Amino acid sequence: MKITVVGAGAVGASCAEYIAIKNFASEVVLLDIKEGYAEGKAMDLMQTASLNGFDTKITGITNDYSKTANSDICVITSGIPRKPGMTREELIGINAGIVKTVSANLISHSPNTIMIVVSNPMDTMAYLVHKSTKLHKNKIIGMGGALDSARFKYRLAEALQSPISDVDGMVLGGHSDTGMIPLTRFATRNGVPVSDFLSEERLSQVKEDTKVGGATLTKLLGTSAWYAPGAAVSAMVQAIACDQKKMFPCSVMLEGEYGLNDICLGVPVIIGKNGIEKIVKINLNKAEAENMKVSAEAVKKVNE
Repeated sequence: MKITVVGAGAVGASCAEYIAIKNFASEVVLLDIKEGYAEGKAMDLMQTASLNGFDTKITGITNDYSKTANSDICVITSGIPRKPGMTREELIGINAGIVKTVSANLISHSPNTIMIVVSNPMDTMAYLVHKSTKLHKNKIIGMGGALDSARFKYRLAEALQSPISDVDGMVLGGHSDTGMIPLTRFATRNGVPVSDFLSEERLSQVKEDTKVGGATLTKLLGTSAWYAPGAAVSAMVQAIACDQKKMFPCSVMLEGEYGLNDICLGVPVIIGKNGIEKIVKINLNKAEAENMKVSAEAVKKVNE
């Protein structure tokens, strides 16, 4: 199993680290445009192998896509990160050109790869990969929902004062501060609805804190977060590599599902060796369905 991660910045390096530590891949190729940068990150990570007990080989490459050939999974993290006060949508001018070029280069050497898009604005970047390549739609996956759901569960556990392993929940919709739809109605603590423990007011606060999860971290850090995004990507990569059939909310091309067409938006999917194995239809109530529609309209405006 060979996995390529394009972009050796904080998110890409974290992603490579988590994949290596889980020890399910034979090789991770870390590629960056900056001379020597990916090589340095790869060497640093490889020097942790004996300490962290993994045998995955991590190779660093400067802009030579031939070294990514025959990758089973490719992850695109390249592009500029957010700075405090920026929305994800404001990155589109630069990141669209980067993602289009990167995806074309990857596919020229790995035509059967499964591609995970991380670069922001993520839903639009996933849509761009669909429109600019000939990859099957099941092989193009936007990462956002997995990360947003992890942040949702963090906020739920915080509110419940419970271990995070007790908590389950999902975030659908666009990967943006306004487009996220944390599904509090479906969220549970060991199978018990969280509404049995938390007031409507507290749940509303959890939702709002989740939606600005990325912006909150950007304000604190001065740049985009990297640990949780890297972990989210590695979980999705492992689900594909190990054919786990796990369910994640991911940004995928919709063709009538949830009443939406010609758009990439976060919905629950089953992920396995073929990429997106199934789009899961859940019964949204009127308010949730309306929120999905509003989120989709906002993403379409960015796409245009």
